[in-house]
Amino acid sequence: MQTGVRTVLLVASVMTVVGVGCRAEREAPAAGTGAPQYSVADFMATTSLLGASFSPDGSRILVSSDETGVYNAIAVPVDGGPATPLTRSTTDAVQVEGYSPADERFLYSGDRGGNELTHLHVQSPDGSAIDLTPGEKHKATFLGWAADDRSFFLSTNERDARFFDIYEVAIPPLAPGGKTPPAAAGYRRALLYKDEAGYEFAASSRDRRLLALNRTRTTFDTDIYLYDRTAGAMRHLTPHQGDIVHEAQTFSPDGQALYLTTDEGSEFRHLVRHDLATGRRETVEKPEWDVWYAYFSRGGGHLVVGINNDARTELRVYTTDGGAATGLQRVTLGDLPPGDVTTVVFSRDEKRLALYLDGNRSPKDLFVMDLEGAAATRGRQITRTLNPKIDPAHLVDAQVARFKSYDGVEIPGLLYRPQMASAGAKAPALVWVHGGPGDQSRIGYSGFLQALVNRGYVVFAINNRGSSGYGKTFFRMDDRRHGDADLRDCIASKAYLVSTGFVDPDRIGIAGGSYGGFMVLAALAFQPEEFAVGVDIFGVANWVRTLKEIPAWWESFRQALYTEIGDPAKDEAYLRKISPLFAAGNISRPLIVLQGANDPRVHKIESDEMVAAARAGGTPVEYLVFDDEGHGFKKKENRVRGYQAIVDFLDKHLKGRGPATPA
Repeated sequence: MQTGVRTVLLVASVMTVVGVGCRAEREAPAAGTGAPQYSVADFMATTSLLGASFSPDGSRILVSSDETGVYNAIAVPVDGGPATPLTRSTTDAVQVEGYSPADERFLYSGDRGGNELTHLHVQSPDGSAIDLTPGEKHKATFLGWAADDRSFFLSTNERDARFFDIYEVAIPPLAPGGKTPPAAAGYRRALLYKDEAGYEFAASSRDRRLLALNRTRTTFDTDIYLYDRTAGAMRHLTPHQGDIVHEAQTFSPDGQALYLTTDEGSEFRHLVRHDLATGRRETVEKPEWDVWYAYFSRGGGHLVVGINNDARTELRVYTTDGGAATGLQRVTLGDLPPGDVTTVVFSRDEKRLALYLDGNRSPKDLFVMDLEGAAATRGRQITRTLNPKIDPAHLVDAQVARFKSYDGVEIPGLLYRPQMASAGAKAPALVWVHGGPGDQSRIGYSGFLQALVNRGYVVFAINNRGSSGYGKTFFRMDDRRHGDADLRDCIASKAYLVSTGFVDPDRIGIAGGSYGGFMVLAALAFQPEEFAVGVDIFGVANWVRTLKEIPAWWESFRQALYTEIGDPAKDEAYLRKISPLFAAGNISRPLIVLQGANDPRVHKIESDEMVAAARAGGTPVEYLVFDDEGHGFKKKENRVRGYQAIVDFLDKHLKGRGPATPA
């Protein structure tokens, strides 16, 4: 389930396979002669990176890396060379938040076993670390650094599990020898805002006086409030009628305006500058896609805008004279390989930026770009995360494709075609369903999907109705029709796959995680003859229980979930009707289920009961439980184990189902 970041010049090339009923944007290349087969372990040996923060002197970038098998903090030199390990966790993932503004201390977040009860920690140059938010059963989140570098902001629900209070935390000087001061001797908290109504922090003005807060009523109706700390007053910034989305993004550096996104009068969310004194609004960006995010660099010299352009991020960077929309000047970025650009950060002097580039055939790698001098805008790759054993030429590009569904609605998706698939060698296929409801399958590297394609499976990552990124009308098309309207899109995609000419119509399965896992279970339970096999990764089986037992910290959008899916107190009969658990007796096709024991969103009992019910009818069901994981698999060894089990299952029950259909 969704809990709740991406350049005209820097996007991956897009191709669409030509087929009956689909719209071709570029003709697909002919299938090759095939590629050598790599193991699942080979694909998982690739390193994943998360987060980025320049050191105070600009010489290193702090990131999280899972090279050791578990995410740990490392420092990567901007001029090249080996990274320096900073943490050595062997159990739980370390998610870096950023270097302290003045020294080598850094903040990181982490939970235990995937339970999502994250705490915020600080580590000093001597390697000592302390938990800044100690205790049990609560969750803390880093919100950013203060403009004067003397403090930072965090939120925590330790007072009331439903709501997150906002604190400012002072940064004490380092103790002699570069040691972390005890929490009691420093890092003192000051309460900025006590939340009792489900507001969510969005931004703070640089003088700390104003907090911008978002409030969600439903997925399609959200508002922005300004809290004035000096006056102790709350101001409703976006009063309106009807369903309109408003989301605060960032204050202008001069504090005179708030930049926000809204879909008022449009299918897509656009970026506007709202003058706080006059209420006057100026449009900053209004593309034919959603503006996903916008933020200013710490120094205020640059504005970064991300646009969700047809399942890939279009990045726009501007210089600014202090926040006026008329003073923005576009920075030309170039000299980078094709790919999806994410996580753009600037050095303190704003002479360099760092970003991740995520390609179809190459995992997310870190690049540094100089913004001044002869080398300006020339990207330098400073990490190489793909397992050197794997040749990118043996991988495939995701191809954007569209087809007409059962009622004529155009459905987009990403098609992965094995190099050996052809009309004379038709391949088995999987319809891959993303999480959510409301997420989106996007251009970028997926080691698991590439592993499947490398073994000869066609994969179609469908963005069925209800997916984000294609306008608010499309986004709402599955409301109160989950497991029906969206599932029928998945079924309709089978005809599209067959129309390509290289997919065996008798060997098409369905796979997905979280909400996508629900779709797998719904397909096998409600349309038991449509798909040859199902792969469910922590999918919802019983909506009544899932919606009753959502984590307490989701309180701010509980009603949004109830409005979109159903209220367990009022709509129990309907929710039982769409819950696969209560139709498990219909399942006849082979199924594999993966589940994290500590999952706070889809509890283990969901999968336990689903597996038992399906097995009771004689269905072949394989079940893997990961005792040290939650809603997702953070440890490499678990990914290898889980994905290998899926591949073995598919080789037996889908690829081995029978001979390919003759050409």
